[in-house]
Amino acid sequence: MSSYPKNNSHVADKRKDQSSYELEKERIMKGGKEKYHQHNEAKGKLFVRERLDRLFDEGSIVEDGLFANSEDHDLPADACLTGIGEIGGRPVCFLAADSTVKAGSWGPKSVEKNIRIQEKAMELEIPILYLIDSAGARITEQLDVFPGRRQGGKVFYNEIQMSGSVPQICILFGPSPAGAAYVPAFSDLVIMVDQNASAYLGSPRMVEMAIGEKTTMDEMGGAKMHCSVSGLGDVLVSNEQEAIDACISYLRLMPQNFRETPPEAASVSPAQGRRLEDIVPLHQNSPFDMYEFIDGIIDEGTWFEYKKLFAPELITGFCRIDGKVTGVVANQPKVKGGTLFVDSPDKAARFIKICSAYRIPLLFLSDVPGYMIGSKVEQSGIIRHGAKMISALSEAAVPKMLLVVRKCYGAGLYAMAGPAFGTDAVLALPSASIAVMGPQAAVNAVYYNKIQELPEEEREAFVAAKREEYSQNVNIHKLGSELIVDDIIGFDEVRTSIQKRFYLYKTKRVTTPEKRNAIHPV
Repeated sequence: MSSYPKNNSHVADKRKDQSSYELEKERIMKGGKEKYHQHNEAKGKLFVRERLDRLFDEGSIVEDGLFANSEDHDLPADACLTGIGEIGGRPVCFLAADSTVKAGSWGPKSVEKNIRIQEKAMELEIPILYLIDSAGARITEQLDVFPGRRQGGKVFYNEIQMSGSVPQICILFGPSPAGAAYVPAFSDLVIMVDQNASAYLGSPRMVEMAIGEKTTMDEMGGAKMHCSVSGLGDVLVSNEQEAIDACISYLRLMPQNFRETPPEAASVSPAQGRRLEDIVPLHQNSPFDMYEFIDGIIDEGTWFEYKKLFAPELITGFCRIDGKVTGVVANQPKVKGGTLFVDSPDKAARFIKICSAYRIPLLFLSDVPGYMIGSKVEQSGIIRHGAKMISALSEAAVPKMLLVVRKCYGAGLYAMAGPAFGTDAVLALPSASIAVMGPQAAVNAVYYNKIQELPEEEREAFVAAKREEYSQNVNIHKLGSELIVDDIIGFDEVRTSIQKRFYLYKTKRVTTPEKRNAIHPV
């Protein structure tokens, strides 16, 4: 029997292929050139893969499209990482820019990756994270990135389709310029890292060339500006770890999708502090800190504030009460007397819609003198803006409760879930007052001419008597007898009353008239 030497070249080729694959994968996972890593490190920025490692449970990430554009060695993963991992044992989709590769810019393959992972989030009905640190679209490839049916615009279209279906969280670790600035605009929650994050439609250089204005990045599109002035940002953090922690904390309060209810936790007693009745002054116009009142009724350590720096006269935030996620909308008497200004209803409307979308009951804590008046706010559209809050409140398909802490005047009653807006219960503390306006303003409005006719020495007694008469007419017990207030409770009953009622209201279902869509105030 003849024997021939075996040819093992195919085995060697396979080993060579295996080695080549491993080297290629290792190269891609390193991202861009070392100088770009060093540049980011100098600015306190983590490499994108380290961000993902800190966000997701260890070993849980399954990445897609790793070899996108692998034939171009200058574009590892086409500057974009996409996939699914677990956070606290729950699956979450992600797309994340790698700023060490072409400044994290969008090319044809990265846009396709973005669209695919959005489609996956919709199919699986799970949250999605947008980790932004990008120079925007690659101008040199704009015909393959920008105008088509399955190009840049599709990313924003998908965000809008997902809105209210699954939680969408955007973390701005760096820039989000031009069209990419709409990624945060369509997200539920926007977390911005101070000093590094920015969002703008045109850079300072472009603005100067186009309209002659000289400005800076911080003034025009910086994180602090967006979180305090424009309202685009919801949470301002000082570093990337804080951003990651905030994202994880928010997800713990959210369900996977609109079909589920938020996850529950063990009940925790409120933080120890002053008694509620010692926090609220008896005099209607004396300021107090509503945060202290909130701390006295919610589970300790569960507060997650939404838009803290924007329109601070109104407080919005998520918390747990008896272990159950609750949304809080509260006036802040310490800022502008708690009066609602132009930005206040925009802030509230967005928050209310998030709560309604994800089955989070709403608690309103009122101490409001009403909406601001005057030519400046009227010219700024306060009626139009105020209508947004009332519209969102009216459409909210979740349990809603109002606690009148001290006062609820004018259209402030409507904005803060007054009884006419599908509110399940209006509760009032013994110190509460509900009226078209406060006694001082009401007496002046009705009796101004009479007061002017009286001798100077008689005016003070006349005004005092009329104010007392007015106060008796809107006495909280009278409002209870007219079924405007469902219950008058003591300060020591607040938390228990809220717990019991939200537990009983949890099966609430809302039926609305058939229509194509509502036409909302803008």
